[in-house]
Amino acid sequence: MIALLLAFPLFAFLVILQSSIVIMTPLLQGTADLILLTMVAWTLQERVKVYWQWTIIGAIFLSFVSKSSFIVILSVYLLVTGVVAISRFKIWKAPYLAMWAMTFVGTIIVHGVTLAGRWLGGVEIPFLQAFNLIILPSLLINLLLAAPVYALVRDLANWLFPLEIEV
Repeated sequence: MIALLLAFPLFAFLVILQSSIVIMTPLLQGTADLILLTMVAWTLQERVKVYWQWTIIGAIFLSFVSKSSFIVILSVYLLVTGVVAISRFKIWKAPYLAMWAMTFVGTIIVHGVTLAGRWLGGVEIPFLQAFNLIILPSLLINLLLAAPVYALVRDLANWLFPLEIEV
């Protein structure tokens, strides 16, 4: 229960940080996605069971400052969370490798669906230009931030869900 209550101020802080500081430090036109990185890192934690709820809370907070519609944001982040959850249970046992791989996949999914949503909304954006100026730089920044975000979220998860020792 405390993990859900902690999600509200955490995502509020991350959205404020992302919309005020991170957006001012782009690489070409790509920026880091702190919400995505936090959700991926949280979902990869083995003892965490409330990752779907965190995804919904993060999508709600992000929809307040994003130009994309709430439905697009929620569906894309739920899709990424589903991919990460499946990989967590089926494939990956090396946590940092899993974080980098899922950050890569998540960034591609988020930007691909967002770009498709913009195209359906009537905005004409050339694919190569979007790929070179937004997707690749965002991917690079997200991959650079993946390890520190994972370490911070792992410490938070260990604090909220301490390992039980049998006596």
